[in-house]
Amino acid sequence: MDICNGYMAGYYVFFENSSSNPYLIRRIEELNKTASGNVEAKVVCFYRRRDISHSLIQLADKHAKEEKEEEKESPLEAELTDKQKHQLRHRELFLSRQYESLPATHIRGKCSVALLNETEAVLSYLDKEDTFFYSLVYDPTQKTLLADKGEIRVGPRFQADVPDMLQEGESDEWDQSKLEEKLWDPDCPLSSKQIDQFLVVARAVGTFARALDCSSSVRQPSLHTSAAAASRDITLFHAMDTLHRHGYDLSSALSVLVPSGGPVLCRDEMEEWSASEAAMFEEALEKYGKDFNDIRQDFLPWKSLTSIIEYYYMWKTTDRYVQQKRLKAAEAESKLKQVYIPTYNKPNPNQISVTNGKMATVNGAGPGAYHAAGGGRACESCYSMQSAQWYSWGPPNMQCRLCVSCWMYWKKYGGLKMPSRAEAPEEKTPPSPEPRSRGHGPRQSSHMVPVRNSGSPKSSTKTKQAFLLQATRLTKLARHMCRDIIRLRRAARRPFVPINCGAIKAESVWNPYKHTIFSTPFLQKSFSIHACHALYMPTHRQTWMHIIDALPTFQARVHDGCRMCAYI
Repeated sequence: MDICNGYMAGYYVFFENSSSNPYLIRRIEELNKTASGNVEAKVVCFYRRRDISHSLIQLADKHAKEEKEEEKESPLEAELTDKQKHQLRHRELFLSRQYESLPATHIRGKCSVALLNETEAVLSYLDKEDTFFYSLVYDPTQKTLLADKGEIRVGPRFQADVPDMLQEGESDEWDQSKLEEKLWDPDCPLSSKQIDQFLVVARAVGTFARALDCSSSVRQPSLHTSAAAASRDITLFHAMDTLHRHGYDLSSALSVLVPSGGPVLCRDEMEEWSASEAAMFEEALEKYGKDFNDIRQDFLPWKSLTSIIEYYYMWKTTDRYVQQKRLKAAEAESKLKQVYIPTYNKPNPNQISVTNGKMATVNGAGPGAYHAAGGGRACESCYSMQSAQWYSWGPPNMQCRLCVSCWMYWKKYGGLKMPSRAEAPEEKTPPSPEPRSRGHGPRQSSHMVPVRNSGSPKSSTKTKQAFLLQATRLTKLARHMCRDIIRLRRAARRPFVPINCGAIKAESVWNPYKHTIFSTPFLQKSFSIHACHALYMPTHRQTWMHIIDALPTFQARVHDGCRMCAYI
């Protein structure tokens, strides 16, 4: 068996779910054998930058920028070229808590994924093949990004300031009473037998206190369970603390254990929690592990973080924990430890070939010779004209192709090797001498949508079918109304910003002094004005004449004795 083709739980692997899309990056959690004999892998999902929305990408970039400012970006990171920054984005992943089951036969190789190390240069991720990093956690259901709790605490911020060593005979300036509190004196006047007898009395008082307490009698109905609860560490700690605070005077300490109001009842987290809360804790621990913040947030919000942590370490001493540990060990024994996946060597459907099924060749050369199938078009990534094999890439109508090296880079890293002009910052993009059409999009989007390349690196424009939007006279007229309140271009670029319609309606009522008309009846295509008012707008006089002729519902009112109205 080839070691390179052996996979087990904990491995980071490539999965192929589509012949044309990049590989999925997953971490194997379990290997299970189905009833049909096939092997399925339960995996943890990782997402690339291309898999999440643009708004979350901006949030991730903002988080990375803040981290660099806090760490005072090293000179090595500042010297990254545009190509290195472009390829570094392909190495960034986003961890998720989503699990899925995939056929083990879809595994296409191993990779390495690690939490972003602040002490390691970012170029080290580019130097290593099939290496990725992550720093944020992505929730695909809530569409949110959160910072991962893990952090490698290395650096000057986490180092202790060690003072100089004291010289022989030099006194220490620290006041020990302010630094620590003494809880027990091993040189106390009491003997070990007397201390043990006092602890037995404390346990008996605790058992009696539980018999008097109604809630405790329900939880521990028998004497044995009450005595076992009274023998827990919380009772012993209380007894020894009481003895220390009263100067190891047994009579004084006994009077405190049984005050006038009744015996003192000391209970820890194991007794305070109900059976339903314990079941919820075990369910949360199965889902989140020892992530106590998430356990508290999603399952036990009424409990404090200190209470949950204290309960966890007490729960590990119970038989319940031992039983679950044995059950998990038995389940692990029944699962597959390792699976062997042979190297996948079937031809890819995107492999460019001629109609007879044989690979395209040049001048009758063998299949290993370099060829230029596809009309001599260059590689969309590296612009190379020669390759041992070509692969179609992108929409079929674009007729784009990639060489072998760039195709493997696309499958593994989900992008092209070379950055396109659309991915470069806008401020660094030189202005084009030719006028740019408003309807034309960029050459390549941030999600690697390909655009046809003619074969030359200089050719980066894409020919699109032009269209003409012919506006009516009413539409042209509406663009000039209420300009002091609303700017149409700015409103069109911000579709989610509300527009004050009331102010527009109030302003649009006919005002002969401001030469403005845009009344509410105008929107209903049924309105009337004084005919002479159209002459006060010399720039739109001809337009009004067309409106009067075009709208059958238009009514021209006439002023009494107005020569202009009579003239129109």
